[in-house]
Amino acid sequence: MLFDKPVNDLTFEDVVQFCQTQQPEGKQLDYKYFLPKNKEKFAKTIASFANALGGTVIIGVNDDKNDKPKAPFTGIPYHEKMRNTIEDIIQTYIDPIVFVDVNTCVSKDGQRMFVVVNIPQSNLTPHLVGKLKRAYIRTGQSSRPEILVHPDKLPWLLDHRKKSERLRHILYDKAESHFENYLKTKNVSSEGRTVAALSLMPLYPEEPLIDFRRLPDLMEYCFQGLPPQEHMALQPVQDGLAAINGARGVHHMAEFNSYGLLMSKWEVSHPVLFNGHEAQAVNFEELAARTVRFFRCAIKFFNKLSFGGPLYFRLKLNNTRGLRALFGKQAATVLEDYLRMDENYNIAQIASSLPDILQNTLQATAWSLGLRIDDKDMRGLTGRLLSASQKDIV
Repeated sequence: MLFDKPVNDLTFEDVVQFCQTQQPEGKQLDYKYFLPKNKEKFAKTIASFANALGGTVIIGVNDDKNDKPKAPFTGIPYHEKMRNTIEDIIQTYIDPIVFVDVNTCVSKDGQRMFVVVNIPQSNLTPHLVGKLKRAYIRTGQSSRPEILVHPDKLPWLLDHRKKSERLRHILYDKAESHFENYLKTKNVSSEGRTVAALSLMPLYPEEPLIDFRRLPDLMEYCFQGLPPQEHMALQPVQDGLAAINGARGVHHMAEFNSYGLLMSKWEVSHPVLFNGHEAQAVNFEELAARTVRFFRCAIKFFNKLSFGGPLYFRLKLNNTRGLRALFGKQAATVLEDYLRMDENYNIAQIASSLPDILQNTLQATAWSLGLRIDDKDMRGLTGRLLSASQKDIV
């Protein structure tokens, strides 16, 4: 984690305070006193971050022999066209183009500035640099911060992404199994019940984004405002932490993983009487409320991790065939055996377009459950839930 807020919200003072922490350059951080005159060299730095884990370049900071920021932290003279210059370098020297966030953090007198360039981990690798179309990756080593990937080794870079995809599947499957194992410890079976799972994680996880020992504090931050009756017991798991709640007979688990996995899984169905017979039903508004709170928590989680790369979102409901879906006066019988939706986002998209993302996600979910909710009613529902979820939990 580099900053406690999104890059675009950083101020001149925020960068000064960060430099005072003396964090050295590494795999996801680079200091530059001035924008290099060798534009292709700067493009190499940008592309190497995108080809690896992503990272941040701070322009206006000198570094010492230990690669730590060197005082005084006064930035560089203000230049109103700095953002355009950086964007031109990327468009000219990198193929395919890397999409970055550039924030010019200007001093209060308007005379000095730092430039913070956030480079997300890319799903379009390899990004090639210059006329020779060379690929670089970030190593974090002070002697060789970027290394050239030989053209013969480009398949390795692609395979590196495939290994990350396999890791993503492993992390997801392990988190799912934790919920079933928890039910077994309570001598409870989910057989005949519908279980919902919401998850969000890096599309290409490679290494921990946070020390697992810091997860309790992070979870407490994400859980701020939780009503006392909803408090969840914490249970350590490999590389992560699970929060468990069995209040009112509804079992729920939220898991936070140091690799950037956030999962919320719970029993979503409950018994109702229908035509004189007991049936399992799901209240769509309750499902929607959990989805809203999940995204709210995700924004906090990934901003704290300072991860801006592509994220893999999944909504899944199992054992849905014959389930009664309820919304207001509407009732429908689900014909699908299970529901699953997968999307790719980044946290900036989620934060800036949350109402639209929720509208699309919930509308598709309602339709799959057999419910027909018009756009006006769905907007009203999401608006109410967003207002109510300001201090809620997953």
